[in-house]
Amino acid sequence: MSARFVTLVAGIFFFFAALVTQGFLPFFEPSARTNRVTAVVRTDFGQLKWMMTEATDYTPLQQLGRDVYLREGCWYCHSQYVRPVTGETRRWGPVTESGEFAYDVPHLFGTRRIGPDLMRVGLKFSDEWHLAHFWNPRMLSPDSIMAPYRGLFDEPEQPVKIVDDGAGNRTLERTPVSEGLFDFASKEQIRLTPNADGLLFVPMQARGKAPVIVIPNEEYKGDAVKIAAETKDLEGLIAYVQKLGMNRGKWRDLFEPQQLEVTEVTFPRSSEWIAHGREVYERRCLGCHGLNGDGNGPAATFLHIQRPRSFAAAVFKFRLTKEPLPTDGDLLRTITRGVRGTAMPAWYELPLTDRLAVIQYIKYELAVDRSDPAEPYAFFIEEPPGPPLYIAKPPTASQAIIDRGKEVWQIAKCWECHGQGGKGDGQKAAGLKDDLGFSIVPADLTSGQFKSGAAVEDIFRTMTTGLSGTPMPSYRDSLPEEDRWALSYYVLALSAYKDPLTLQPLTISDTDRAALNDLTLEAASPDRAYVPGGGPAQKASELGEGNGGSVTEKQNATEGG
Repeated sequence: MSARFVTLVAGIFFFFAALVTQGFLPFFEPSARTNRVTAVVRTDFGQLKWMMTEATDYTPLQQLGRDVYLREGCWYCHSQYVRPVTGETRRWGPVTESGEFAYDVPHLFGTRRIGPDLMRVGLKFSDEWHLAHFWNPRMLSPDSIMAPYRGLFDEPEQPVKIVDDGAGNRTLERTPVSEGLFDFASKEQIRLTPNADGLLFVPMQARGKAPVIVIPNEEYKGDAVKIAAETKDLEGLIAYVQKLGMNRGKWRDLFEPQQLEVTEVTFPRSSEWIAHGREVYERRCLGCHGLNGDGNGPAATFLHIQRPRSFAAAVFKFRLTKEPLPTDGDLLRTITRGVRGTAMPAWYELPLTDRLAVIQYIKYELAVDRSDPAEPYAFFIEEPPGPPLYIAKPPTASQAIIDRGKEVWQIAKCWECHGQGGKGDGQKAAGLKDDLGFSIVPADLTSGQFKSGAAVEDIFRTMTTGLSGTPMPSYRDSLPEEDRWALSYYVLALSAYKDPLTLQPLTISDTDRAALNDLTLEAASPDRAYVPGGGPAQKASELGEGNGGSVTEKQNATEGG
């Protein structure tokens, strides 16, 4: 018997074995479908806990985006499955659960990972980041092999001239192209900024508004711009991508890289570190912040809601110092964690040496006033930051503290900007501007997307130092420490039991809410998730996985219903 014959027989055997086990036998298995997932919720007292809940279906816009995702072949390169191995959970997030695929037809597990896994990409980046990424991935990720998807943009062939509107503002010339995108008669304006190459991005929000062209540092000298406008397909695709992984709730607030807290790290100036930092900056940061750190890189035109930081003014929002300048530790925290809800991503995967080096380059080469070329003013040399402020251990959360925080909210007039409900719709919200004159939107505190971190200590730090360059003041001198803690807990409570994507309240009974608010209840991992109706001691793992049925059905079974 020849080896060739044995190989042929073995090949035929394994082919039919695979056909039977994977093609025929599944038809005889009872159908099992579940939409049960474990998700992280924020309690009224600011704690983050896992609970059993139900995945939600796609909205029409998200379904449109999923169709575009399929049409464009995104699934050829991107998987949607986090495997139960340490490397993946530390890189992507919690292991995928079967209920997350309840509404996926067909499933998009993917065949290989040419690009990163997208199962946990929801809210990792802002919509603006995705807009720039689809236009040219290498503006944001120089190592990316992803092709630009400019076909998803409306890109008129003819440039549109920049003209004076007669009221001292720059606007666009009225042409069939511009009139199809804007309403020049509208009293509602939208401020747009071209990049240094003359590219002007027009978001969907611009429809029905009058354009105002802003060039803060006169980076663009031309008299006409090339337009790239957002389309419905692109809006849907981004909505779909933002949905991925969000059935697991606020899991990102428990993600290990988001827990970094360092403030006392300081490195002396080093020419070698600065040189390495320049290489890192030009490879990783230039796309948004620009070659000179002025905040107008090639991708900046897409970041129409919140502009990239201009380092030249040496104004840094997030710090734990009394003085305006942050410590190296403050900068390391921001670079590692990112700035939630903005286009500034978390760079926790970047080697620590690269992160430390780019801090040196920002401090000593970019945060420099060069208005007088003969005598440049290096802020971090002339005005070195002082020691970090001390933050004591937070008081234990209680209803009394939350109630006091609500009173302080009124006393400090937080509602004037953030609104009574914390949605960022206060009476002063529409007219707010940052130090550079750009419109700035107060944070929607009900979203739980806190830029400087989602722990009560992070909120307290912001209350204490304020946010430099913005209308958000420091309350260090105007509010006693106990009131700042109370206000911080109240701010966290505004996002309690809310869906982080839709911002809608979660459906949860008073009994389950009270159980989750119990400070002694431990639900720190998916296998220890609280099960509604099952009692605070019951674990999700005790109910079994993948055996069908909804949370409601399991609750009825537990209660004997």
